[in-house]
Amino acid sequence: MALTKRQKEFLDFLAGFLEKRGYSPSYEEIAEGLNLASLATVHKHILALESKQYVKRGFNQSRSLEIAPKYYEEQRQHRQMPASMDVPLLGRIAAGAPVEAIAGQDTLSFSDFAGDPNTYALQVRGDSMIEDHICDGDYVLVERATEARDGDIVVALVDGMETTLKRFYREAGDRVRLQPANAAMQPIYVPQASVNIQGKLLAVLRKYR
Repeated sequence: MALTKRQKEFLDFLAGFLEKRGYSPSYEEIAEGLNLASLATVHKHILALESKQYVKRGFNQSRSLEIAPKYYEEQRQHRQMPASMDVPLLGRIAAGAPVEAIAGQDTLSFSDFAGDPNTYALQVRGDSMIEDHICDGDYVLVERATEARDGDIVVALVDGMETTLKRFYREAGDRVRLQPANAAMQPIYVPQASVNIQGKLLAVLRKYR
């Protein structure tokens, strides 16, 4: 599973702290260093990174957070890779009911307008965004992001497990509406706390043959 921009920042901060101090930071130091609003947010990031096997922590031990070898190996590989305009093809993204997006090893080349490491591609499955001219089988180019404005087309992670491509709107009562662009389909309403924005739409690529 790919790291979000914020998770990458979290790991980079942790690695820098460990290298400089020789021990892991406390949750309070992490929150201060990354300008996070609460210790609960720190804990949420740690749980997500544990599930992706980027960090390890000791049970009931203070300052026991460790970076797993996976992070250092990816950093080494990144330094050795030549500059490229290819972006990773991370899997398929739902444009109907949410489904899990699974990372793959393929890449797409967008040399004319892509070169940012925070850009990636997904292949659309379903017709829920068809009225925005995003069809089943299209590829969407996505910029990693954790925030969105009302009306943005976003990659949204729902309940930490399922991803979907929809227009994003904030609703009253701390709810979010994930709006399809298909008059035959109903919007998805979820608590704001259950939605993580993972990226915003940059472009759509369609292959006709």
